[in-house]
Amino acid sequence: MSQETTDDLPALWTHEPHIHLAFKPGDSVAAIDTNATPGFKGSKRDAPDLLLERAERFAELQEMLYANSLAGDNRKVLLVLQGMDTSGKGGIVKHVVGAGNPQGIQYANFGKPTEEELAHDFLWRVEARLPTSGHVGVFDRSHYEDVLIVRVHDLVAPEIWSTRYDTINDFEKRIALDGTTIVKVAMFVSLDEQKKRLSERLDRPDKYWKYNPADVDERLLWPRYQEAYQAMLERTSTDVAPWHVIPCDRKWYARLAVTELLIEALEGLDLSWPPADFDIEAEKTRLASA
Repeated sequence: MSQETTDDLPALWTHEPHIHLAFKPGDSVAAIDTNATPGFKGSKRDAPDLLLERAERFAELQEMLYANSLAGDNRKVLLVLQGMDTSGKGGIVKHVVGAGNPQGIQYANFGKPTEEELAHDFLWRVEARLPTSGHVGVFDRSHYEDVLIVRVHDLVAPEIWSTRYDTINDFEKRIALDGTTIVKVAMFVSLDEQKKRLSERLDRPDKYWKYNPADVDERLLWPRYQEAYQAMLERTSTDVAPWHVIPCDRKWYARLAVTELLIEALEGLDLSWPPADFDIEAEKTRLASA
């Protein structure tokens, strides 16, 4: 990370967030403290102003990325959000990514595959939604569904899903070589906090649309999901696409953390505003007389 990036990091963080949040060999999903705030010295009281400040920085960098694409720059960023229901993926999309210029954001949600999608390789629908040059792409759920829910619910045979880890690694290496910076975020919420959030959806008419009765059934499968997430993190956290583990019981922390991860990724591209491809003084003269 450049000195400029380090200097820009708010004092409320002890170190760059990726240092605290990167999944490391030997880390255990079962041991994640979902109420923790790794690396953050502040409190919830500090979050609104800091998020606003850092959202402005993200928006500036995101627009710079888009502007450079108009000059032929092929680079793009892909944010992968993977987590159980109520972990806060929607809040990240709305409050973090939503701070950017919509013109440079490409959003994709991967739910239950359609019949057409099932007729193809599992990455077929994912390839079609990859961000194009200059864009920040967001996968709200992703290709990792095919080693998570597919595994937990025995939707395909083990000999099929077990080969997908290597396939995913090869896929991510390929798109990274094509100019995609990948930011992978595994979001974890405790079962108690999840129950609280599901209860809120049942108590508020404006939240009914977010409630899915199947979420209660999924809670009973948490031990199997833990096993699947553990394998996912161990098998697919690579140098080109490392996983970051986000504790999500505190929504404000999760949003701050993901904002910083995006800023880190964009600052790592050493972006600058593209120079004018016209004679500035001549255009000033023309405009003055128009």
